Amino acid sequence: MLLAINVGNTNTVLGLFHTGEPGKPAELAADWRVTTPYGQTSDELGLLFRTLLATRGYSAESVTGIAVASVVPPLDSALRQAAEALFRIRPLFIEPGIKTGLPILVDSPSEVGADRIVNCAAAFDKYGGPAIVVDIGTATNFDVVSRKGEFLGGAIAPGLGISADALFARAARLARVEIRKPPKIVGTNTTDNLQIGLYYGHIGAIDGILERMMTELGPDTKTVATGGFATLLAPDSKFIQNVDPMLTLTGLRLIYERNQDRHRRK
Repeated sequence: MLLAINVGNTNTVLGLFHTGEPGKPAELAADWRVTTPYGQTSDELGLLFRTLLATRGYSAESVTGIAVASVVPPLDSALRQAAEALFRIRPLFIEPGIKTGLPILVDSPSEVGADRIVNCAAAFDKYGGPAIVVDIGTATNFDVVSRKGEFLGGAIAPGLGISADALFARAARLARVEIRKPPKIVGTNTTDNLQIGLYYGHIGAIDGILERMMTELGPDTKTVATGGFATLLAPDSKFIQNVDPMLTLTGLRLIYERNQDRHRRK
């Protein structure tokens, strides 16, 4: 089984895939979302992995491969050590030199986050191109893949949570509110006002960027949303066509398969 790990700035998402028999599609057997474990040692990470697996009836011996997309470099060393100590596996990190199947046509390919490459690889494989992936998490990323399956670049905007935190930190009289879809569009109290501004304001920003990108790419452009806030915001977007919460995990599986000969159990 393949353990796919997407280490984000706020949350870490893990997925366990049945790799299946040759010629058969892999299946997602279990998935987890945890707070990104900043500062944890390799032993603590190993305990976390073992506990998560046990909650779904799996053991460390079930795992025969590991793929990691990380945007938190300080955790990478501990993750490698935990994988090698607990699973006796050298994990595949999505980094320069890895075969992704996705030409990176930007000024500095090494600066592109691993999660963005993984998302585009999965989006092109599943939906075709041209396509735009909107990853709505700590930041809101817009990633563009061409009709030929090339990563063309994109845009990065402050995430919904970051925008909310900045507002509450700088406005002393505004109390923190739950981020959710408001019941109406004209607020009659402060809580309504804040929720309307945060919710529809972020959707407006997403749609504004998508509209301009789709105009440039063409009318057959596919759009897919993923990330922690995707399920919340996508239904009210004018341009998001698909919601795929497991897109990054799927991309990790695809890239692992493309590099499988190089990364096997020691």
